[in-house]
Amino acid sequence: MTVGTARADRRLRRARQVTLASLATSLWTSLLLPGVGLTREPDPLRLTLGAVGVAAFAVAQAGVLHAAVTPWLAQRWRRRSEVAFALSAVLSVPLVGPVAAGGWPTWAWLGASLVGMTPLLLRPGTALAAAALTVVTSLAVAAWTGGPVGPGLAITGGVGAGIAAVNWAQVWFWDLLVEARQGHDARARLAAAEERLRFARDVHDLLGHDLTVIALKAELAARLAPADAGRAGREAAEVQRLAGSALHRVREAVHGYRTVDLSEQLAAVREVLRSCGVRCDVVRPPGELPAGAAAELGAVLREAATNVLRHSRAGWCRIEISWDGDVATVTVSNDGVDPHVGPDGHSHGLRGLAERLASTGGRVVARREAGVFTLRATVPVTS
Repeated sequence: MTVGTARADRRLRRARQVTLASLATSLWTSLLLPGVGLTREPDPLRLTLGAVGVAAFAVAQAGVLHAAVTPWLAQRWRRRSEVAFALSAVLSVPLVGPVAAGGWPTWAWLGASLVGMTPLLLRPGTALAAAALTVVTSLAVAAWTGGPVGPGLAITGGVGAGIAAVNWAQVWFWDLLVEARQGHDARARLAAAEERLRFARDVHDLLGHDLTVIALKAELAARLAPADAGRAGREAAEVQRLAGSALHRVREAVHGYRTVDLSEQLAAVREVLRSCGVRCDVVRPPGELPAGAAAELGAVLREAATNVLRHSRAGWCRIEISWDGDVATVTVSNDGVDPHVGPDGHSHGLRGLAERLASTGGRVVARREAGVFTLRATVPVTS
């Protein structure tokens, strides 16, 4: 998922905020329960060092949790957050381990948080080894401080495993959302790429035959020039005529003035939208539009479909084409529009479309009302 897409997608941002809030509950294990041990520590020096160790661990843990659900974060910052968390975990042993020695398993609760973080940072095998090392460290701290071994084992191993399962499930669901959004963007890019390939094939079909004939006639003219100048001149004139015809056909293709199967365009747009999870209803024109109007409406349909895929979270789309006398109209409406972004949010394509239609006497109007975006274009119909 690109940075711009992730930041522009309001629904994905809300899902990220919910995931962050859920993961933040893990911080209570790192703050509240070790904090109980701090309240039971009579030695001011141990209390101060323990508070520093708990605070540093919690801050570093928050940084790692933030990085886990921030796919656009630069890799160097992600690596720094992981290194900071590892250092805080190591330093917490001498700083927090002696706090409330024998009276409260203070470091065991930090160990549980550490075990819970391993699935977010390491591969399964490495995460299991790191969790086992953390449990062993918890037992060593209990033996060092004279505390009971059983509670430390239960807290670091048992509670830590529960935190790990919850954290892993939350991040797994978040990853699914990110992958779904990436698939949505990929389908939009694929649709654009398929359209470019279709145009390339059309240009190839238009030019392939003409260029072959031109090459053969040019070769013939070159051979005839020494022996039959008159015929060579006629062949050269034919080459010139064929080249002009090919150039005219290419210009027609580029500007969209050749025959367009509007039914195929509608079917393609509807299929692309449906593949992206958008329900698409189509109202077809009462008859076959002339080639010029069909070409212009096809361009409108492509731009409208691009807007639906890239600039909304549409659940439905309605396409209606009407033909009244010498004017054809296409209206494309969709929901899922960001209420804080108007039509100018994607006006570059619309401006280009408006300029194209204006050259033939057509016009484009876009509006947003109650979360529904409507694009209406009119083009003149000439036989």
